[in-house]
Amino acid sequence: MTNPVLVEITRGEMVESVHRGSIAVLDAEGSVKLALGDIETPVFSRSSLKPLQALPLVESGAADAFGLGDEELALACASHSGEPMHIARIAAWLERLGLGESDLACGAHPSRYEPVAEAMIRRGEKPTRLFNNCSGKHAGFLSVARHWDIATKGYEAVSHPVQQEVAKTLRELSDAKELAFGIDGCAAPNFALSLREFARAAARMAAPDGLSKERAMASRRLLAAMIAHPELVSGTGRVCATLMRACRGRAAVKAGAEGFYAAWVPEMSFGVAIKIDDGAGRAAETAIAATLDALKLLDASEPARSILCAPVFNTRGTVVGERRPAAALAKLTLA
Repeated sequence: MTNPVLVEITRGEMVESVHRGSIAVLDAEGSVKLALGDIETPVFSRSSLKPLQALPLVESGAADAFGLGDEELALACASHSGEPMHIARIAAWLERLGLGESDLACGAHPSRYEPVAEAMIRRGEKPTRLFNNCSGKHAGFLSVARHWDIATKGYEAVSHPVQQEVAKTLRELSDAKELAFGIDGCAAPNFALSLREFARAAARMAAPDGLSKERAMASRRLLAAMIAHPELVSGTGRVCATLMRACRGRAAVKAGAEGFYAAWVPEMSFGVAIKIDDGAGRAAETAIAATLDALKLLDASEPARSILCAPVFNTRGTVVGERRPAAALAKLTLA
């Protein structure tokens, strides 16, 4: 099927570009509460998968065994900016495991927070693997391996027991019969789910009363940690943090690469999954903001509204257009 246009970019009075995509909102019982476009084809949720990938960290007892608190749990779900608040906590976490930066399987990349990146360049400092936006997720994987007293080397391989446990958890929460996988940018496997399956899994995590005691507790702890520490989940001025603050503790929000976005809404027992066909992050940001707004979760704060309808500037700083929800998205209502 051809997915509907969700987001349009204007210049002057004309629409210059459009982004098609699909949206699924399900409840914990698996009922579709809202849907646009194709929600059945498997796609990679990329970093939006992290809260689900972090479930074994808590459910296995590893988090408690190593004394991990809400800050570390938020970082396990994070695509962080590589700011000092992220790097210092992850370095201390690895030290608690008796490990170090070299034990992370992810590669190094510069801080995504421009002041930090520029200061490092001026000092001639090179980023380490701690700066990888996924280093918290990887610290979580290493914690499980340490807790189980199994090999940490190769923990990122899809055949490793930690990744097999992640896959098992995803199958159980999503009801997916098969899980295709690809290798994510951080070297760990990323498992493909349809939007229906992802939103179902997220909804069960958001309203976990029907899960085992251990999984329900893990779900609640991880989402509470994300909501309590939105800047650790993302970074200073990042969209995830802005939207979580605008939801005033009512939803956890997580971006993924290539136009994926997800949300967990405990009070409504909802899981949300969004995929933009062309992978445009700018469109995914508007789509998740519009979906949260349709669910009456988004407050009227200017930062959140500027994500919903973002100005397009020219090089002089003059507003020359906007990024806005297209008609299909603007009329979004619950079933």
